[in-house]
Amino acid sequence: MIRIALAEDDPQCVQQLSQYIEKYGRESGQRFQVTSYSDGDRLVEQFRSQFDIILMDIEMPLLDGMSAAALIRQTDQEVIIIFITNMAQYAIKGYEVAALDYILKPVSYFAFSQRLGRAVRRLGARQTSYLAVPVRGGVVKLAVDELYYVESQGHQLYYHAKDQTHVSAGTIQQAEEQLAGRGFFRCNKGYLVNLERVEGIQDGCALVGGDRLLISRGRKNAFLEALAGHIGGGRP
Repeated sequence: MIRIALAEDDPQCVQQLSQYIEKYGRESGQRFQVTSYSDGDRLVEQFRSQFDIILMDIEMPLLDGMSAAALIRQTDQEVIIIFITNMAQYAIKGYEVAALDYILKPVSYFAFSQRLGRAVRRLGARQTSYLAVPVRGGVVKLAVDELYYVESQGHQLYYHAKDQTHVSAGTIQQAEEQLAGRGFFRCNKGYLVNLERVEGIQDGCALVGGDRLLISRGRKNAFLEALAGHIGGGRP
């Protein structure tokens, strides 16, 4: 069961999107549970990380979708957010809150099904995989999705995970090979970043797990391209 929050102040749009979700469910065999909210403030007030996907209108009277998403991201970095808007220029701002995608109004079923399908595939790709990290006295088993970034200092690697940092011998090239195909990309010669954990880009730095990691000039374009591709549903 995939749990969807639908935040939209237009009752007709709510009805249309609910019908689209039902139709996609019949076609794909997926089961969905939909909870509707008439405004962003109601969603934020009742949000307890209970949803897998949030479909959210940007323009709502009390709390707009972009502000609601920013508040939700303070407590939940995992929930998938898709914006619904009639103005394409809002799409760029979606990167600030790690939105997966946006849908332009009036919403066609084809466009909606493409975006919802992408979100469903992203959920499937989140199945936990693990990494064995040799440390002094043994080996640590790390969940890859809880690894924020790997830092290289000399001949030591620092695996910055959700709860703590683990130190291992090795090179950043070895870590890069070990994490190939798992959504990691180097922002400079000393940092290998989990693109899923990038909270934003600010002043030439990637914001990851509360840290600011410098994006080198030589890697900037490639890193931003990899990040955009990852957010769009691909892999670097």
